[in-house]
Parts: sequence; structure tokens; C-alpha cells
Amino acid sequence: MTDLTRPTDHVERNRRYWDETAAGYHGPLARDHWAQPEPCWGLWATPESEVNVLPPDLAGAHVIELGCGTAYVSAWLARAGAHPVGVDVSEAQLATARAMQAEFGLDFPLVLGSAEKVPYPDGSFDLAISEFGASLWCDPHRWIPEAARLLRPGGRLVFSRYAPLYALTVSPAGSATTTLHRPHFGGLGRVDWGDRVEFISSHGEVLRTLRASGFTVDDLIEIQAPAPSHREFDEVSSEWAHRWPSEEIWKATLTG
Repeated sequence: MTDLTRPTDHVERNRRYWDETAAGYHGPLARDHWAQPEPCWGLWATPESEVNVLPPDLAGAHVIELGCGTAYVSAWLARAGAHPVGVDVSEAQLATARAMQAEFGLDFPLVLGSAEKVPYPDGSFDLAISEFGASLWCDPHRWIPEAARLLRPGGRLVFSRYAPLYALTVSPAGSATTTLHRPHFGGLGRVDWGDRVEFISSHGEVLRTLRASGFTVDDLIEIQAPAPSHREFDEVSSEWAHRWPSEEIWKATLTG
């Protein structure tokens, strides 16, 4: 059950962060994602053919992307025959998404709002998906029950996020290291970076939240960076992520 006493100031802070300071995620980067012929997930562009994130029966499926950003995941799903809806808290991100729709000739609903409270009726969707969207920027005690509400019985939830080990080893400078910089107990969950808030809960906490919301976990995929990698990031090197998981993908089915 959603804990309505939990603080919600992260919604406005994250909205400002994406509207004002994340311009690097707009424009050319969005276009690159939209142009990909095959879905590639996360920091290390892991191909869909390697991880099988998406269900095989996408044609005609109604999908909600929670925290869609520039909506490239929804674009991939639309090309596969699904009927996606993208929800995001940032008007700037959605403006880029609309520009990409016009450029690539795709059209699907884009909704401004928080993934913690989506303006669609119960049981409207067959699949809920989030790639570093709601799964990172929203309170899991709010957005996971909301995903369950939006799904039909038997509906599927897929989401990717940073791995807990990454969060435990990030230094004050903001990069993953080989040293534990925060405790497991009390150091995970809501991670406040000052200009933004991320949510990186432990595996046990995510599992309990999913079960309490009526989900059965089907898989947890810990992503390994390829070696050599074609990309690098300030927050985590490919060398680090080849040895330890910097991100992970959860798959679950709504059973109750």
C-alpha cells in the first residue's frame, strides 16, 4: 500500500532539474535513440536480443511508459505495433519528444504529469515500462503501486535502474569507486544529490514493494558492460561496470 506520509518534494525538484539543467539529453541524443533499429537498453546500450526485456506479444498491446523523457522507448514500442502512452514530469523533455514524433512520423499520446499519479483508469494497460524514468526518479512506494493500478491482471512491469552496488560506491565527486562510501542500511532508498533526488532501493526493498503491490518477479538481470565499450560516463567507467553491475533490469507480472 502507498505510504501517503512519505515526502513528495522530489517531484518538483526533479521537474526543475530536467527542465533547466538536463539540456544534454535533448536534441541530438534523443534523435540517436529514436533512430535505433533495435531497442538497446541503459548506459551500455545492451541490445534487446541479449536480454529479452520486451514481451513477444507487443502487437496491439496498450503500454504506459512511466517517466518517458524524450519517449524513445515508446517510439520503439510503437514501431513494434504497440499503442504506447508516454508520461513525464518535464515539459522540456516532452517538447523534445513531440519534435521527434514530427521528425520520425510517429504519433502517440504524451502526458505531462508525475508517474506517481497517472490520469488513466484502473486496468488500462498490458505493459508498464520505465528505463531510468520513474524507476529512478520516483518514489517506488508510490510509482510501483500506481503501475499495478494501471495494469490489467496478468499485465507486465519492466524497469531498469542503477544497481544498489553502484549507489553504495559513488564517491563525493560523483563517480563509482572500489570503496563503499555509504552504508547499505540507511544509505539506500532516497538518495539526495542536492539539485535532484534519485531512488535506489535495496533488492529486498524492491522485492517487498513489488509483492505488496501484487506482482510476481519473473527476472532480475544485472547488466555487465561490454569490454571494450564504445562509451564512457563520468558517473561510472566501463571498466568498473564490466566487473560489477552498475545497472539492472527487473521484470514482473501482476498476479493479484
